Amino acid sequence: MKKEKEIESSDAVYHVPVLRDEVIEQLHINPSGVYVDCTFGGGGHSRAILEKLGEEGKLVAFDQDADAKRNLPDDQRVLFVPHNFRHLQRFLRLNGISQVDGLLADLGVSSHQFDEGSRGFSTRFDAALDMRMDRRQEKTAADVVKGYGEQQLHKLFEQYGEVTNAKTLARTIVEKRKVSPIQTINDFKTAVSGVVKGNPNKYFAQVFQALRIEVNDEMGALKELLEQLPQVLKPGGRAAIITFHSIEDRLVKLFFKNNTFEEETENPFETTEKLRTLKPVNKKPIEASQDEIKKNPRSRSAKLRVAERT
Repeated sequence: MKKEKEIESSDAVYHVPVLRDEVIEQLHINPSGVYVDCTFGGGGHSRAILEKLGEEGKLVAFDQDADAKRNLPDDQRVLFVPHNFRHLQRFLRLNGISQVDGLLADLGVSSHQFDEGSRGFSTRFDAALDMRMDRRQEKTAADVVKGYGEQQLHKLFEQYGEVTNAKTLARTIVEKRKVSPIQTINDFKTAVSGVVKGNPNKYFAQVFQALRIEVNDEMGALKELLEQLPQVLKPGGRAAIITFHSIEDRLVKLFFKNNTFEEETENPFETTEKLRTLKPVNKKPIEASQDEIKKNPRSRSAKLRVAERT
């Protein structure tokens, strides 16, 4: 992931906020309201929210990655919570907040995490197979590669990475780890080099994405976040979620539409409309402009969906 531009008020390039202006526009910020940035990172989105807030406003910033804390602005209106956003409601209540006016989540990996070679997120470096966003947790990518059975590996590469030869890849890993331990990025790339299909960079990006999602239970965390929105948002409050791959986007789209993760079947005899507390604001996701994509290529795959609490 390239370092594209410097974040204001930050000593080093950390993360370029994607769709920043679109997020601010969609949140309809109330100057005296309470807002949550579920993925603080480099603080780009948070700073944009703070610019719209008055003295009475409040911003709650969540980030499970300890590195993010050094990007905090010196601002009394900011409350930092060093935990995963799946614990949203719990930590809001602990701080005397029952409902908020708006919420943002910019999912996936920050540019900083990709660029910090020792974290194990990027195939550009050799490092331990780590990939933990929260380094307080125990399970690493090496643990997944070492301990998961062939079926488990097949399923995660197929579902989370959409890897075309997921079954072959899983079998290869199981065979190779019997001969030699797979503990680093280079160990992994060497072990599976014989089954790489197509462009190696794209192939490993998909494989690493699958491992990262599994290590951090990203789908589980996203589901828990979405399920809390009807209770956490005030009536008229909005949630803006930015996704970077189809698996996340499908979950967000489905929950915003149905307020459940179950696909609804059309019943021609049912005329009563089901009561939903969340309604999508935009039928189609908002995507980055060509200008933004040129400045920040990472924004190419970004999709912003917004829902409003009724």
